[in-house]
Amino acid sequence: MKGWIPLLVTLSASPLWAAELPAGTRLAPDQSLVRHLKDEPASLSPLELVGLPELQVARDLFEGLLNQDPQGNPVAGTAQRWEQQDPLHYTFYLRPEARWSNGDPVTARDFVYAWRRLVDPHEGAWFARLAAFEHADAILAGKLPPEQLGVEAVGEHTLRITLARPVPYLLNLLTHPSLYPLHRASIEKEGKRWTQPGKLVGNGAFVLAHRVVNERLELVPNPHYWDKANTVLTRVTFLPINQESAATSRYLAGDLQITESFPKEQYQKLLAEHPDEVFTPPQLGTYYYAFNTRQPPLDDVRVRKALSYAIDRRLIADKVLGSGELPAWRFTPDVTRGFTPAPNDLSQTPQPELDQQARTLLTDAGYGPDKPLTLTLLYNTAEIHKKMAVAIASMWKQKLGVKVALTNQEWKSYLDSRQSGQFQVIRSSWVADYNDPSAFLGLWQSHHSGNMAGFANADYDRLLQEAEGARGDGRAALFNRAEQLLTEQMPIAPIYQYTNARLIKPWLKGYPIDNPEDVAYSRQLYLVAH
Repeated sequence: MKGWIPLLVTLSASPLWAAELPAGTRLAPDQSLVRHLKDEPASLSPLELVGLPELQVARDLFEGLLNQDPQGNPVAGTAQRWEQQDPLHYTFYLRPEARWSNGDPVTARDFVYAWRRLVDPHEGAWFARLAAFEHADAILAGKLPPEQLGVEAVGEHTLRITLARPVPYLLNLLTHPSLYPLHRASIEKEGKRWTQPGKLVGNGAFVLAHRVVNERLELVPNPHYWDKANTVLTRVTFLPINQESAATSRYLAGDLQITESFPKEQYQKLLAEHPDEVFTPPQLGTYYYAFNTRQPPLDDVRVRKALSYAIDRRLIADKVLGSGELPAWRFTPDVTRGFTPAPNDLSQTPQPELDQQARTLLTDAGYGPDKPLTLTLLYNTAEIHKKMAVAIASMWKQKLGVKVALTNQEWKSYLDSRQSGQFQVIRSSWVADYNDPSAFLGLWQSHHSGNMAGFANADYDRLLQEAEGARGDGRAALFNRAEQLLTEQMPIAPIYQYTNARLIKPWLKGYPIDNPEDVAYSRQLYLVAH
């Protein structure tokens, strides 16, 4: 580490991510916002986050060291400034005015407590792998106690971090909800009930006032939030609606001011009738099918390749979807920072040729008219996932003679099946935890908790490990080789790159539509008179 120059970063106490009102703005008298969630959150604990519904609500109830600005760049949050001593050591200085929703001060110890629990193997936290701190891997493996984690409170408002290895994207990583602090006293007092209304103590801009499971979550401003003066909304209601058509109908009826999606078949009609309310910018996410490589018949790479090749991605993007999505032959989306994709031969191959290759592969694997391949395809309940499953099952049937049984489950049951490996082919998607290729490609390392395909490849693991310490073109080359290995082994079938498709009322302002991670804190938003 010779020649390293310590870096001091100090950001303005006026956050870039608060609601910023242009001069002359006429606010609506009622600042109550109703937001759409694609499903009921499985949990509100930062330790138990799994999918987007949980992440969205957690961002309003809690706050990490850093937040994101409207473009997705890390900015000051609970930490007002920080120093980087060398590639492995950082010191963060918390705002003395930061408070929990019960009035207690937010301290460095609250982060230490939360992060130690995150890596405790008894917690089984989905996002524990994000903890790149010293000794995290050994703690997760049960070889060291959580107290050995490389985080230390060296004062009430000073947090020292020691990394296990250089992490060039650390500041982006620290915006993730799994790294939010926890209020130890309330958790120990309430036990499993601590996330209920009236019991949940958070440090975010809002507090949980009311919850009816599968119906609504109501949030009101946190009176102790350090930047409450710049929070405009007086109430935020999240409605979990897993049917896009139902959410769109409620939006058009005025029950919602913003949706998380809309039915793809309504895109042109919505665009014609509501041109100022339809948004489809690129999103940092990929829709894909995962194959259970642990068991026959999908332990055979020929079967996996045949199924993937037979998916007509161009047809899906243009006809089944048709709202700006891009066909995906690799897992890492085009909008990912620090990733310049190498040419992919499969993306350049005409679909009829791919179909012929698929038939040959399946025949070589021992399947044909006298012995058809039979599969079950699992997806979580939603119109778009059903539409995709029907379309792809039809392609497999017509081109390969594959018999596909479609099975759908509600979100929580689906998560259980996914995490326990109770599937053959499963619908999934990945919206990155931070904007870096490792946020995508790290998912398929053999030890990763999110590796639902059960993919294990020593060469792949080595490439990702080497990429951790690499820089520039060398790092990009390693990621491209990892993508090539995924294409060769096909544990997953990437299908399309997400767009951030949604409907937004013209009088809702402040939504960070240009953030490819789709991080939208309710404290950024406000309603204008209309």
